Amino acid sequence: MPPTDCQSFWAGRDKGGDQCLMDAIRQQIEELEEELIALRRDFHAHPEVGFEEHRTAAAVEAYLGQLGIATCRMTGTGVVGIIQGTQLEPVLMLRADMDALPVQEETGLPYQSQNEGVMHACAHDAHTAILLVAAKVLMQHREQLKGTIKLVFQPNEENAGALPMIDDGVLENPKVNAALGLHVWTPLKSGTVGLSSGGVMAGLDIFRITIRGAGGHTGYPETARDPVIAAADLIQTAQRIQTREISLMKPTVIMFGKISGGTKANIIPDTMTLEGSIRTLYDDREDRPVERLRRLAEQVAATHGCTCEMTWFRENIPLINHPAMTRLMTETAARVMGDDACILPYASMASEDFSEFTARVPGAFAFLGAGDEEKKTHYPHHHPKFDIDESVLVKGVELLVKAATAYFEAPEG
Repeated sequence: MPPTDCQSFWAGRDKGGDQCLMDAIRQQIEELEEELIALRRDFHAHPEVGFEEHRTAAAVEAYLGQLGIATCRMTGTGVVGIIQGTQLEPVLMLRADMDALPVQEETGLPYQSQNEGVMHACAHDAHTAILLVAAKVLMQHREQLKGTIKLVFQPNEENAGALPMIDDGVLENPKVNAALGLHVWTPLKSGTVGLSSGGVMAGLDIFRITIRGAGGHTGYPETARDPVIAAADLIQTAQRIQTREISLMKPTVIMFGKISGGTKANIIPDTMTLEGSIRTLYDDREDRPVERLRRLAEQVAATHGCTCEMTWFRENIPLINHPAMTRLMTETAARVMGDDACILPYASMASEDFSEFTARVPGAFAFLGAGDEEKKTHYPHHHPKFDIDESVLVKGVELLVKAATAYFEAPEG
């Protein structure tokens, strides 16, 4: 279990033999950099979308098998491996996502995607490579691990694949006590790490609103009940939820991404459909922004003589970093990044299903900066020209390895 807030994970580990071990781990990781980059490029050239990561999963199993790590399949293409230290407990989960996106790559890289219309445009190829090499290093130092490492290679992160793995028992047998993850992140410059306690990635709800009126001729609008103007009014009025009904100290974003309806320029349609998303960076069960939007939509529609129906589903819950586990990652990042370390408080309104793990066990999620305009790695995630600064990959391995080592040495570990 994580130590109390007044205790340091790294207390007493900067001297003598412990420091020698940390230095040896860094050197070992640096010697594996070529292998690490080769793994990432191989995954990048062969991307697979969610729950179709068959080649990737097989490659993960083969690599771990060569290390002597027993694996099992879970949730179709998910892979779980166990590194047994000198004690059975506690159990620390390290997670990497494996899936790619339905994006046509436009980078022109030598290792560009070989699969038409599919691309690793979100750095999951890097995450998988980082965790594989971290497993290699941890396996060689397992006699210094006072607990168990559970390696989780997760499918379908882009569509909430964590929850099916949890339903299939990924947090059990052995029971996970804490979890760590990271995201290679181009919005942050290379050489930086983003870390904050509390909400760091948004909860995400997807909604669909259908406004029903009565169609007619655009020359005689008074004879119709116009759903178009009702839709326009709703788009404007909905913004009051995030600025007038919910505290500005609670980040809430309501966005409309799709509007459809009508058949011809001179015909008032019967219906209009609006689709969009609601993102929150906090536990929103008290403020209920979805319910607020539904209420507002019904009232606006009624004002225009229309009716409306709203459906929605929750894709991800907010990712909440545990204070003590965040401190573990922050202290570790400061040592990994060196004298020029730039550890930034950071949160993003993007969503990430690692949130399902941190909702159940203490956990922390870090952002490893990989943006460099000169290297053309400044494009945003999901962009067809997305790429990463590969020089940061060794830092990702070192962060996971050393954070795991420190976790098992914690006073209550």
